[in-house]
Amino acid sequence: MKRASLITLILFGSLSAVNSVRAMDYPLPPAGSRLIGQNQTYTIQEGDNNLQAIARRFNTAAHIILETNNTIAPVYPAPGTVITIPTQMLLPDTPREGIVVNLAELRLYYFPPGENSVQVYPLGIGQLGLETPVSITRVSQKIPNPTWTPTAGIRARSLAQGIKLPPVVPAGPNNPLGRYALRLGIGNGEYLIHGTSAPDSVGLRVSSGCMRMNAPDIKALFAQASVGTRVQIINEPVKFSVEPDGKRYVEVHRPLAMLEGENPQTVPIAQPAGLASFVAEQGSDKVLVNKALSRRAGIPVAVSTGEGPVVESTGQSALNREVPVAVTQALQ
Repeated sequence: MKRASLITLILFGSLSAVNSVRAMDYPLPPAGSRLIGQNQTYTIQEGDNNLQAIARRFNTAAHIILETNNTIAPVYPAPGTVITIPTQMLLPDTPREGIVVNLAELRLYYFPPGENSVQVYPLGIGQLGLETPVSITRVSQKIPNPTWTPTAGIRARSLAQGIKLPPVVPAGPNNPLGRYALRLGIGNGEYLIHGTSAPDSVGLRVSSGCMRMNAPDIKALFAQASVGTRVQIINEPVKFSVEPDGKRYVEVHRPLAMLEGENPQTVPIAQPAGLASFVAEQGSDKVLVNKALSRRAGIPVAVSTGEGPVVESTGQSALNREVPVAVTQALQ
C-alpha cells in the first residue's frame, strides 16, 4: 500500500490525497529532534455528524481532536466551526524500532525497518479495569482472517448485558477482530493488535485489553510487520523535547482514568523522569509549562522563554468536502 507523505499533503493540499491516505506517514526528524508533522485546520461542514467521522477522514482519534478543541461539541458540532486537526506531535522517547504504542495518546507508531519514516495510526485500547498492559514484547503470530473465541470473562460480561455470545465467531466482515490480527507475546497470547467491525470504537477505551485499528490501517501494518517485530507499549501522557534549533516543546494528553468517574482534565499527571530538569533549565518558561500541563491540549506546545500563546489553533488548512450523513453512532 503506497502512502503519500505528510509533506506531500502539505505541499499539494490534494483533496484526493487527504481522502485516500490512511496512515499518516511522516519523515523521521533529524538527529536530536522529536517533532514531526504540522497541524491542520478544518471547517465543520453540514452533514458532519460527529467527530468520529472527521477523525477517520484524517486518520486520527476523536479523543485527541477533543483534547485540542475542548470547546466544541463531540456530537453535531456546529457547521462553520474551525477546528485544529492534531497532526503534529512529538515522537515517544523510545527506540525508533518496530511498533510503539502510547496508550495515553491512543496512537500506534510503526517504524518500517530500513526506512527513514514513521507511520502513525489511531488506536482503540482496553477499557477501565481491562487495561492494555504496559510492556515490551514481540509479534508472536500473524493471523489473516482470524476467528474469534470469546473468553470466559467476555462471555460473562456480555451475558450480564443480555447478550449471549456464540462459542466461536467465524472469520468475515462481522468478526470483531476484523480481517487481520497480530498476536503479541505477552500473557497467554490473549493480547492482539487487530481490526474491528466497529470502526467508531477506534480511538476509544472500549476493548478487553486488545488494541483495535481501522480496517485499512491494520491491513497496511499486517503487510509490513513480521513475526518477531519489537512491540513497546507505554502509557506516557507527557512528552517534551529540546529541538536542534533550541526551541522547547511540551505535549500533554489527558491521562487515562484509573477510577470510575475520574476527570482526566483535572486528575494529577505523573510527571516523567527528566521533566523537572527540563523545566529548570535555562530557556524553559515555567509558567508556560505549567499552563500546558493544565490545558492538556494533546499537541506540542512551545514553552521556550519568550513564546506567545500556549495553544495556537492555526496550521495547514485542509481542503473541506461535503460529508454524507452515514455515521450515526455518537462519540462515547
